[in-house]
Amino acid sequence: MQTKWRYTIPWHIVFLLFITTLLFPILFAIGSSFRPLEEAYNDVLNFIPWNPTLENYRIFFGSMDVIQITFNTFLIASCVTLFKVCTSFLAAYAFVFLKFKGKDVLYFLFIATIFIPFSVTMIPNYLVISDIGLSDHLVGVMLPQLADAIGIFLLHQSMRTIPMSLIEVARLDNLSHRRIMKDIVLPLVKPAVTSTSIWFFILSWNEYVWPVLMLKSVEQYTLPLALQMYMSSEGGTHFTVAMAVAVVTMIIPLLLYLTFQKYIIGTFTSSGIK
Repeated sequence: MQTKWRYTIPWHIVFLLFITTLLFPILFAIGSSFRPLEEAYNDVLNFIPWNPTLENYRIFFGSMDVIQITFNTFLIASCVTLFKVCTSFLAAYAFVFLKFKGKDVLYFLFIATIFIPFSVTMIPNYLVISDIGLSDHLVGVMLPQLADAIGIFLLHQSMRTIPMSLIEVARLDNLSHRRIMKDIVLPLVKPAVTSTSIWFFILSWNEYVWPVLMLKSVEQYTLPLALQMYMSSEGGTHFTVAMAVAVVTMIIPLLLYLTFQKYIIGTFTSSGIK
């Protein structure tokens, strides 16, 4: 028993340090959001608010239309998630259950796009969206994100576990592909669809680079863009207010993840991603 503990204690210490490293930014943001600016500057690394105040939240809610900004963020994340899940589901169904020439090659090409850096497609997307007059518009932010190869891959891996004979029997009973997707496939891959949806929502909610390129008007801003308004190149003149914005920004994704984390972890595990 002593030998066992001798080998496990160092690993527990490593894991504890790793978890502490991951949690520190969250605890720092929460604690700093309740600290006065002067106190925070005098002792930056100490995130415990000895004199807690709501002033940072009052400044944020008083200086910006938080409801409109939150609605913008929610609208973009919801629409992008809906379209991504629908296109991923339809594409995955076609690659798994339909037979057509070049299916494997086409699937490989779709998956290969995962490895294309965003910086490669950023400028072409920006030029196209600007040319069609959708810059500084929420639709311009959504349009290039309506499909995702990662979603196709995750749902493809989940649908592969469905016996092909089940689909063949349904086809012999003259069920349409729409009925098969709705009544057979979707209930069987519902956990994967749910976790993929939450994953897409969190990614879209936290998106910063693409919205900051497209959106110029404050009334069109999302929460990550509102966060950068309180930060400067010198490190942040109102960083306690920025931490308050960060707390507001993380609430909904954090609640979604905590609620559906077993589906998210289960999907990546079943897909072979560790």
